[in-house]
Amino acid sequence: MANNRKENIKTWYKRHIEASDFGERLADSVATGMGSWRFIIIQTIIVAVWMALNVVAIVRHWDPYPYILLNLLFSTQAAYAAPIIMMAQNRQSDRDRAQADEDFRTNVEAKKEIEELQMRLNAIEIDKLDKILALLEKMDQK
Repeated sequence: MANNRKENIKTWYKRHIEASDFGERLADSVATGMGSWRFIIIQTIIVAVWMALNVVAIVRHWDPYPYILLNLLFSTQAAYAAPIIMMAQNRQSDRDRAQADEDFRTNVEAKKEIEELQMRLNAIEIDKLDKILALLEKMDQK
């Protein structure tokens, strides 16, 4: 039964991901991919190959220096990438807010448990002190 309860409990992150739609998950994936070294390295290789092929092209230079077509491709990529990255950042702030709420709830529960433990320890300490006083009184009476 305890194991079954663990399976039913979902973390705030799992609940947040399950609540997101296809577009939101796509924006997160694109932003994650574009913000990686892998993307930078692949894009650098493509640019280097593009320039090399245009410099040494024997028959035809499809995009001669100053590489206007390449600049157009970069501008188009930036025009689409910027709003997608902004969507992913907005979702990240939503995730941060959800995590902060969950942390707050956890802290409140921990505070309640600590206060209960302090009351129990105080009760135990008072009980022990009462017993010690009772023993001392018995010894004084003898």
